[in-house]
Amino acid sequence: MEVKNNNKNIGSLYISTSVIEKVAKLAAMEIDGVAEVSTGSSGVKGVFAKTNLPKAVDVNMYDGVAEVDIHIIVKYGCKVPSVCKSVQEAVKTNIQSMTEVTVSKVNIVVAGIQADN
Repeated sequence: MEVKNNNKNIGSLYISTSVIEKVAKLAAMEIDGVAEVSTGSSGVKGVFAKTNLPKAVDVNMYDGVAEVDIHIIVKYGCKVPSVCKSVQEAVKTNIQSMTEVTVSKVNIVVAGIQADN
């Protein structure tokens, strides 16, 4: 899926949803308390699973408006609701400012907790 922006005077601009996914991932990783952006299904079982695993970041476009689903691993000891709220705000702000694509929702899935080692 691509987002298309036409300006007849200059030309066309296409932004791939994979670019929006990358912006979302980088924005989430900047937030204190986020250990990683991942579905948490790593290891031998995750590698050999026969089901389709969800992507860590998924962007769906509906009439030119983005809806983002992002899976995160939160650092142990952090307040999960405040980390999620910060991720939602950062993802929405960064996507809208960098791509000029409107974001209607940022859905967060906390896929795990990372303990201090």
